[in-house]
This record gives sequence, structure tokens and C-alpha cells, in this order.
Amino acid sequence: MNISPEWLNDLKSEYPFTPKRLKLNNGFEMSYVDEGQGPVILMLHGNPTWSFYYRNLIKHFAPNYRVIVPDHLGMGLSERPQKFEYQLHQHVAHVEELLDSLGIEKFSLIVHDWGGAIGFGVATLRPQAVEKAVILNTAAFNAGPWIPKRISMCRAPIIGEPLVRALNGFALPATFMTTVKPLPKKIRRAYLAPYNDWNSRIAVSRFVQDIPLSKSHPSFDTLAAIEAALPALEFPKMIIWGEKDFCFDMRFFNKWKTIYPDSESMVLDAGHYVLEDMPSQCADAIEGFLAP
Repeated sequence: MNISPEWLNDLKSEYPFTPKRLKLNNGFEMSYVDEGQGPVILMLHGNPTWSFYYRNLIKHFAPNYRVIVPDHLGMGLSERPQKFEYQLHQHVAHVEELLDSLGIEKFSLIVHDWGGAIGFGVATLRPQAVEKAVILNTAAFNAGPWIPKRISMCRAPIIGEPLVRALNGFALPATFMTTVKPLPKKIRRAYLAPYNDWNSRIAVSRFVQDIPLSKSHPSFDTLAAIEAALPALEFPKMIIWGEKDFCFDMRFFNKWKTIYPDSESMVLDAGHYVLEDMPSQCADAIEGFLAP
């Protein structure tokens, strides 16, 4: 992957962090942000974003918390192995490796998009470690029938991978379709910068392909096990939802409320990138929820 110092320097006002590197057990390197001191907040992004999605929350919470935000392998500033499966159980394992390497025993969790399945995958494996969780337009359960056709096209045989990797048919449209308020050009460029050619878009494509729509899918059992364990997770939860999400629509919100009927919740006039449409409202709500 080609990321020049100039590329990062152009983002310094928005993303003034110095990412660190972890060499995973598989030999590949994962990038992560580690800012501030205090109670730990782990933030997990989805596809096709990267830790940049959480930049405003990092800046908001770092004065009083330790904020840890990895780029999943193949995403953001992390390494891009070309011969790697990029399956759900592997992403979960990578987050566990990061927590163990940093000696993190307790943390609060904030998840978005694929970060939900990954984060709750971690939570089901170490439920006593999670103090609270914030759920942002995501899923940690099978919702195959609800997948939009435009996303199904990106995983179709023969045409799906070239559409995503050659034509940028997933990351590029996301910069226009995921918010109610148009993203400024600089922010759109920041989301697209890590995904600028065929090789750099491999995980963008693999994440789409890893949506388990049938029992024969390699991630079906992993997601099913996570879903089955959700009701037993007793830590407090808050759900913040952009109601104008073209993908994770209100059916997903309602499913979360069915699983966690006592969770705090807030529905906003926002799209899938709820933190872009309503950054201050989200930060204030999360701050109140996480407060001791």
C-alpha cells in the first residue's frame, strides 16, 4: 500500500494522531490509534471506513479516557496481505491480540457497521471485560434478507470483485450515500485515500464477501454463535441510530431493541455515518452514558 507522508500530513488538522503498529501472530501488521489516559474506550470501525471515522470522538474523549482505535487488517493504515481470508473470526482474533498486547483488562466498546459483529464477537469471548457498549448503525446478527441489492451486486460472482476493486464501486459511492449532509470534499478524500487501487481495496471487497447469507458460508457459524450469545451480555448498552441509513435501516435498530429492550437509545436524523451527520450530539450522548 502506498501512503506517503504528504497524504497523512494533509489530514493533520482532522486526524492529528500518530498511529502505532502491532505485529500480529500471523506476521502482518495492524495499525491503531492509542490516545489519552484513563478508562479505556475501544472503538471499532466497519467497511469501507477506517479509524478516521472516529476522529472526532477520539479528540473528544482523549482528555479523560484512553481511546484505542484499530484499523482492521487490510483497512486504513494497516497492512494489506493479498493472500488472506479476511473472515470475521480473524478480525475478532486480531482485536483480542491488540487488547492482550496492551494489557487491557476492562474497556467500554463503541461499534459501527462491521465493528458490531467484530466487537460483540470480542465481547462474547470476554464478557467480564466489557463495561459498557455503544451501538452505532451496525449488526451482530444474521440479517441476510435485509441486505440492499446494491451491496449484493458487490459480492456477486464474476462482477463483484472487479466492481469493488477496479471501479471502486463500494468505497466511492459510500462517500455520497452514507450521510444526510454532504461530506466536505476533504473528508471524502480522507475516507478514500487508503483505498486507491486494486490491491489496497482487497479488504473492502472481502468484507462484502464475508456477509454470511447461507449456512455454507465460512462465517455463518461464527456470526450465529455471536448472535446466540448476545442476550446473555449484561453490561449496559446505548443505541444511537441514524434513521436514514440506506443499509442498516430501522429494522436493524428494532432488532437490537428486541435483544436489549432496556438499552438507552437515541434515533437521529442522520445516515449510516451517524458520527459525520451528528458529531456533537453523538459525543455528548456517549459522554453522558459512559460517565461513572
